[in-house]
Amino acid sequence: MSQTFSIELYFDPALENQVVKAWNILARRQISTQLIEIESRPHITLLSSPFLDPARHESVVKSFVSKQEPLALSFSSIGTFPNEKNVLFLAPAPTMALLQFQVQLCEAIKKEGIEIGKEFKADDWILYCSVAQEVPKNKNGGGILCVERVEVACFWLCNGYWIGGVSTCS
Repeated sequence: MSQTFSIELYFDPALENQVVKAWNILARRQISTQLIEIESRPHITLLSSPFLDPARHESVVKSFVSKQEPLALSFSSIGTFPNEKNVLFLAPAPTMALLQFQVQLCEAIKKEGIEIGKEFKADDWILYCSVAQEVPKNKNGGGILCVERVEVACFWLCNGYWIGGVSTCS
């Protein structure tokens, strides 16, 4: 079985701490501890592929990122994916800058011969930051109420990116 690598958009420390605060509240309320247990980091996945090779593609990502301005983002909603993972998430407002950034990144990776999955193509990509996974269906509403009460910053700059196990944060 091959390993799948992702390129992830990380937040500034203040926002990251606020998202982790939401994780901790959900854990204390016994809604979900999954993201804490797997030592995840708050992020938005820009693309993912089993064909990404961090050693080979890190320079492509670094080159792309070095030409970009930090992204200004804001969360606009809370939602859930009611599937087998039952994910509770914060969704950023889909700004033109963020959407163009992701499309251009995908194009840069495609030039390297890497196929981008349908779920990361422009018309199908869902922007989200997980705040809980494996939420029992009877606790979804409580989870949403907990996250609503956390004062997550409405505006932040993102300038850290990640490919596989290699940080390209500057």
